[in-house]
Amino acid sequence: MLSVETNETKKGLGIHARRALAYIVLVIMSFLCLFWFYILFVNATRSKGELTQGFTLLPSTHLIQNWKGVMAGTLPIVRGMINSLVVATCSAVLCTYFSTMTAYAIHVYDFKLKKFMFTFILAIMTIPTQVTALGFIQLVADMKLEDNFIPLIIPAIAAPATFFYMKQYMESALPLSLVEAARIDGSGEFRTFNSIVLPLMKPAIAVQAIFTFVANWNNYFTPALVLHDDKMKTLPILIAQLRSADILYLPCYHRIPVPFQVHCPGRGNGKRQGLIFRQQHSIHKSLLKSGTLPRSGAFRLQKNGETGIK
Repeated sequence: MLSVETNETKKGLGIHARRALAYIVLVIMSFLCLFWFYILFVNATRSKGELTQGFTLLPSTHLIQNWKGVMAGTLPIVRGMINSLVVATCSAVLCTYFSTMTAYAIHVYDFKLKKFMFTFILAIMTIPTQVTALGFIQLVADMKLEDNFIPLIIPAIAAPATFFYMKQYMESALPLSLVEAARIDGSGEFRTFNSIVLPLMKPAIAVQAIFTFVANWNNYFTPALVLHDDKMKTLPILIAQLRSADILYLPCYHRIPVPFQVHCPGRGNGKRQGLIFRQQHSIHKSLLKSGTLPRSGAFRLQKNGETGIK
């Protein structure tokens, strides 16, 4: 029997081969995860015109210019990052702690509605957030909690998905005999939970804390309904406002509304009012090449430095 097991073991991969294969897979997965952060950095160094030209792996030289353009805008980007950090951190800490506590109660205690409560909590996962959005907005308005982080942090505590994950992890990692031994030794319920259960749940808590943090950091729907002041808005809202901006800020020209004439061949001449840019003669060609200015019309530089459309 031992010889058969030895032969079967020899037929499989050795420990060094399996370790090398595991390292190769981990390196590939790590590369796929970190590659997009590199692309994010590369795109941050490119101008608007370069971004329209397609994908590239080489960074450009417009990082400082882009940073100055963002900082010179009216949107408080740094304040938005701090707001997102506060909301995501508080939500992740409270969500993982109370979800673990709820799973501990369902796992350890025996009461009549135990199975019903477990099923009810799982059923809440089938209700999308958009269904309860109207009532949530009315409740926030009645409580006068608009432009406040409380409506973003407190509801995040009730996370059925996090509860379910913790409950399933406790089934295999937390034996009831350990809890009973702690009770026999005179440990209280909160001390047992904080001193014995939480250390055993560290792997699951770390995983769910990361997921919860990322989900709240990227959350756009709920903050867009609650936050209206620019100083209180989170980063996803400010990024959406930057994307919706029609005019890219460039420090070398100023926006001045002046009338211009548009000539349509075959349809007569007409005068229209529009917004054009008073800009320096030196940047006109670079703007035209980068795609910032449309190519459909023939641009002419007037003596006073204005750009007209013929």
